[in-house]
Amino acid sequence: MQDVDEIPTPPRLLWLALSAFPLHPLSLPSTVLHNCPPHGHALTGLPISHLSQATATMYQSSLPRLLPRTLRAVRPRTTRSFSTEARLTADHVRVVEVGPRDGLQNEKKSISLKTKIELIERLAKTGVTTIEAGSFVPAKWVPQMASTSEILQHLLRTPPQSGNQISYNYLVPNIKGLENLVKLMEAESAAAGANSDSEATTTTEISLFAAATEAFSKANTNCTIAESIERVRPIVALAKEKDIRVRGYVSVALGCPYEGPDVSPLKVAEITATLLEMGADEVSVADTTGMGTAPRTLELLRTLTAAGIANSDLALHFHDTYGQALVNTIVGLEHGIRIFDSSVGGLGGCPYSKGATGNVATEDLVHTLHSLGMHTGIDLEEMARIGSWISDELGRANDSRAGKATLARIAGEKTCP
Repeated sequence: MQDVDEIPTPPRLLWLALSAFPLHPLSLPSTVLHNCPPHGHALTGLPISHLSQATATMYQSSLPRLLPRTLRAVRPRTTRSFSTEARLTADHVRVVEVGPRDGLQNEKKSISLKTKIELIERLAKTGVTTIEAGSFVPAKWVPQMASTSEILQHLLRTPPQSGNQISYNYLVPNIKGLENLVKLMEAESAAAGANSDSEATTTTEISLFAAATEAFSKANTNCTIAESIERVRPIVALAKEKDIRVRGYVSVALGCPYEGPDVSPLKVAEITATLLEMGADEVSVADTTGMGTAPRTLELLRTLTAAGIANSDLALHFHDTYGQALVNTIVGLEHGIRIFDSSVGGLGGCPYSKGATGNVATEDLVHTLHSLGMHTGIDLEEMARIGSWISDELGRANDSRAGKATLARIAGEKTCP
């Protein structure tokens, strides 16, 4: 019989396996309990002193049968430091600006390369440290992202002026997308040669995604969740080989356009843990549809924590379809999350989620964070000007209330004697 110490299940996934089944309130062997949340088993809470050899024997024989196939297949992981995010003060929040990619991808009006680059260059001067710049996805899928190669080349050749280092992120849906990105990076590096700046002010990173429901996974990637995870593995491996930081996304974590709002928190935790275990540096848990509510956001965060996932490994990505994005953000803040995604002017929407409106506006998010005493390093007034400008460029309404109010205040101050 296999010894419990040799069970090839990482601690996070072991907890998920235990929580997924209605176990009788019996104690577990100490070797198993050691890999579960503090103070005992996640469900029974029984202390180590209540262990019995009979329970250990029962557990050893039944675990392979109880574990879902996706968990049984997990191999032993090597020790890793999950988050590469610098340890900042507790009142600092990193805002990931997703406007140039997630914000523009669903726009019907054709957007010129010049406008996209100008948007990125303007954002670079606001104090943001991470900007989604594009997506290496086939143009037939998302036409607005057809110019991503040109954007990458431009940013590598002439990095925008900025008072801080910026990471430019590119979504890669498959290994071919990453291979194309790597080729461009290596070509630009070779062309720069000895003239390259060893103190680079920009870095390039990638993001990849998986969905929390089977229906959305099939609609978005034409494959099951398990198949999408297998597609991700070689992407992460190549990125690590090339020393490229990896960001994962878990889509429809709080509501699916096909399966409804009741998405399993355990499934979200399982996928998040899997992405981290395979090498992702952080995972953004996304409310793609905007169906999330404060109670369900808190339930999800508690599930992620109970699964052993550190807050420093997580980001939250809210859409404001039902006006709950800032409410859910505060829930995340109180839980200890310090990375949030947003889009200037509230740009956004998902082509595979009909009815989903834009991301939470960066101006609204920053205003809320600053009003709570948090620090972002972002110039709210400049961000508000950009939100107004890009909304005019796209011929759409500016969806940021804080942005419009900020500009109105500035205009009022200028007219006062």
